[in-house]
Amino acid sequence: MTYPWHLYIMSALYVFSGMIHFIQPKIYLRVMPLYLPNHKLLVLLSGITEVTLGISLCIPILKNVAIYSIIVMLIVFLLVHYHMLSSKKASLGLPMWILLLRIPLQFILVYWAYYYLKL
Repeated sequence: MTYPWHLYIMSALYVFSGMIHFIQPKIYLRVMPLYLPNHKLLVLLSGITEVTLGISLCIPILKNVAIYSIIVMLIVFLLVHYHMLSSKKASLGLPMWILLLRIPLQFILVYWAYYYLKL
């Protein structure tokens, strides 16, 4: 089955984002909320999850499960975005407007994933 080019762009974005977890894990360790346990394991698992879901988007039998999983993942990641807003150390020195912009961006990404359920 052939999907629209923008689904492949989304797939590549998740694979790339997941790979960054392994290349630059310190970035992700720094933004982890303190109340979550075992930060190294969570960074590793989230990277594996993003890569797996990105690849799964291109496999017809797995596409819809991957989309629902991406939506859940993006909602869970809102915890990290909130933590980055509330902690100077976790903000990575990013300007407040960028940190605030990331919140609606998450919902845009959720909609983008949801859009492909009808294909």
